[in-house]
Amino acid sequence: MRLGVLDVGSNTVHLLVMDAHQGARPLPAFSHKEELRLAEHLVDGDRLSEEGAARLAAFVREAVRIAEDKGVEDLVAFATSAVRDAVNGEEVLAQIKADTRVDIQVLSGDDEARLTFLAVRRWFGWSSGRLLVTDIGGGSLEIASGIDEEPDVAVSLPLGAGRLTREWFTADPPEAEEVRALRRHVRAEIGRTAGVVAKYGRPDHAVATSKTFRQLARIAGAAPSGDGPYVKRTLTHEALTEWTARLAAMPAARRAELPGVSAGRAAQLLAGAIVADAAMDLFELPVLEICPWALREGVILRRLDGMPMGRPSLTDQ
Repeated sequence: MRLGVLDVGSNTVHLLVMDAHQGARPLPAFSHKEELRLAEHLVDGDRLSEEGAARLAAFVREAVRIAEDKGVEDLVAFATSAVRDAVNGEEVLAQIKADTRVDIQVLSGDDEARLTFLAVRRWFGWSSGRLLVTDIGGGSLEIASGIDEEPDVAVSLPLGAGRLTREWFTADPPEAEEVRALRRHVRAEIGRTAGVVAKYGRPDHAVATSKTFRQLARIAGAAPSGDGPYVKRTLTHEALTEWTARLAAMPAARRAELPGVSAGRAAQLLAGAIVADAAMDLFELPVLEICPWALREGVILRRLDGMPMGRPSLTDQ
């Protein structure tokens, strides 16, 4: 069957159309996305601005039209930290549902961590043993560890690359003291939860997902995305430490010239690198392997797991 997943993230809103069946790997068929940067539209005490809400509603209407054109039978929609943090998030989503009949579910941070972990487990399989999965989004950092498809521990911290850039940096490139202050803050936040994760044991396989980690791995020498999803890509802590220092001295325009770095995410890449460096250091991870599957695939897999055998009926959209 053809599934559609509408991912309302802090940076990007993304419609992914996939051909998916129980017992088979989901295959991407079509992708449509736009950098709405909803987190930057949080104003007046974390309210999503009228402009931000209008842009989101317009994208959802467009996504519905595209999904129909592409033959989507089932559309699953979810939102993460930007809408979760907005005090009027439920109100905005209720209006979108009334206008489009698309029910966008707000995921908790723990939900994000668990669904991402599921996707990584399915990608690498049981032979990977205990997995430790890290994911840096625009608004939060997710960490999960476990030996099964359901992690033993799942943690979400407000350490997203976009959030930290807005809250801690005032210049481009930031002042050295701002970088040091953010580094201290990030390490203190992760340090509070490191023991909770570590008590379940050392991972057999440490994995990273998300655009931030993919970009960091790419500038450190990993294969480009054009080489396909099955090429092994890794990020070493040694290379990351070196690149974090280099990124701190670069303005965003210079970072955007690096391989694999988009202009829209260049400004927040330093904050992402600081978070990644802290996580690898505090969890004693010399290397991370980059997984091409993440939250969206986890949502699809969970959806398929919950379907009865045979063709499901169309959802009410």
